[in-house]
Amino acid sequence: MRTVLGIDAAWTLTQPSGVSLAAEDANGWHLVVAESSYQRFLAQVDSGQAPEERPLGALPDVPGLLSAATALSGISVDLVAVDMPLALSPIISRRASDNAVSKAYGGRSCSTHSPNAQRPGALSDRLREDFHRAGFPLRTTTMAVPGLIEVYPHPALVELAGAPARLPYKSAKVRKYWPSNSPTERRARLLHQWEEIVGLLEGEIAGVTAALPKLEPGAAGWQLKAYEDSIDAVICVWVGICALEGRAVPFGDADSAIWIPVPIVDSRTGEERPTEDAPR
Repeated sequence: MRTVLGIDAAWTLTQPSGVSLAAEDANGWHLVVAESSYQRFLAQVDSGQAPEERPLGALPDVPGLLSAATALSGISVDLVAVDMPLALSPIISRRASDNAVSKAYGGRSCSTHSPNAQRPGALSDRLREDFHRAGFPLRTTTMAVPGLIEVYPHPALVELAGAPARLPYKSAKVRKYWPSNSPTERRARLLHQWEEIVGLLEGEIAGVTAALPKLEPGAAGWQLKAYEDSIDAVICVWVGICALEGRAVPFGDADSAIWIPVPIVDSRTGEERPTEDAPR
């Protein structure tokens, strides 16, 4: 019996961070909860449901998140998978992990963003240090539990979908994705893309569809972003599950690494692709 906590961590305190939790039982993995902010996740413990208001940014309360995850699943957390640049040394520029992922996935439009001393800066340091104090050291070369790993949803989704390139699922980029479509058509295409992603995740983790029902076309802009953050948090959980099961590998070095799932069969060639052959 294992649990994974996934965090789509915002790089600033002004934006909310999605949080999700998955647990394993005799029937496999199931999603316990997926929320669009730290506050909404913590509220699940007290009320069993999140408040309706717009999710807000906040400092992560690491002990509180771990305690809530244990209360919700009945099992202590084994692995935390975070979508945020993390390293054992201060991050001031691009890292070996950023370059390794960009080299491997840049051709599929999944290069990493460039971190610096301001973004995520001290927020990243604090998150890593707080998890380390809680007994979750950053894992960069080998998998061990309890532990903390860095993940990146875009290449993970490419591998999950067997897609040739990055999936168009970011709500803020719909005009770029579909410039010739009307706003109504763009939203419809975005919601359809989300529905497909949720279906793919449901194939890996039971309960994703129930936790992330399709949004209505008239949903407010903040509701779209909250839904997107929840999806990303579930992707983080899925990558964590893959890492626990030996189906993900670290790209980087001993200081920093981004873990990405590697399918047994390469969707582009049809050939088996052993995980130990993935580039570092």
